[in-house]
Amino acid sequence: MNEKLELLYEGKAKKIYSTAEEDKIIIYYKDDLTAFNGVKKSSIQNKGKLNNEISEILFKVLENHGIKTHFIRKINNREQLCQKLTIFKLEVIVRNVIAGSMAKNLGIPEGTIPPNVIYELCYKNDEYKDPLINEHHAVALNLATYKELDYIMNVALKINDILKIILDKESIRLVDFKIEFGKNELGEILLADEISPDTCRLWDKQTNERLDKDCFRRDLGSVEEAYLKILKRIK
Repeated sequence: MNEKLELLYEGKAKKIYSTAEEDKIIIYYKDDLTAFNGVKKSSIQNKGKLNNEISEILFKVLENHGIKTHFIRKINNREQLCQKLTIFKLEVIVRNVIAGSMAKNLGIPEGTIPPNVIYELCYKNDEYKDPLINEHHAVALNLATYKELDYIMNVALKINDILKIILDKESIRLVDFKIEFGKNELGEILLADEISPDTCRLWDKQTNERLDKDCFRRDLGSVEEAYLKILKRIK
């Protein structure tokens, strides 16, 4: 049985612990919730439990469709056993509908559906507020090689195709999502972090009700109720 040992890292939403096996970690999902680069903070009852279960379901779906992830198994209602990865300092964003920062920064009405899928990279750096960069910036900063970036983009777009189909069946529109990747000790690039309403914009297809972190960002209603609706639909 895997047990938590040393706390390796604590982020805004999760804690990462070492285990007796060097190539494995335990990820603990917290109830803490932040927005606007940590300016807005709160704690939402059961958020960690919900995100843990939602991520487990979606990681398994992706694995069944050929996507390699760091997920091994859920340990309990707040913890997952995962492969230990060296994480790329990149946030990968895929957009199917224009919303959030893109709508605000470019003056495009939120909800606009573009003729293409939009793929973005951000440099994971709190000091500079995770700036938007392109592939050439990433290579110049030694964040990844062109070959790695090409692989990451192809996998991210495949993930988008899979999730759109799965969520559409449950009357959920996948507006956009943010994911991370890392390398294991064999040099394989795997999907990391989590896939949850914390990292995805998810709208009800009929009503456009927000069922994601925007409930917290914009004070649109109960975060726990929104996340629970997602879990019940995909479970």
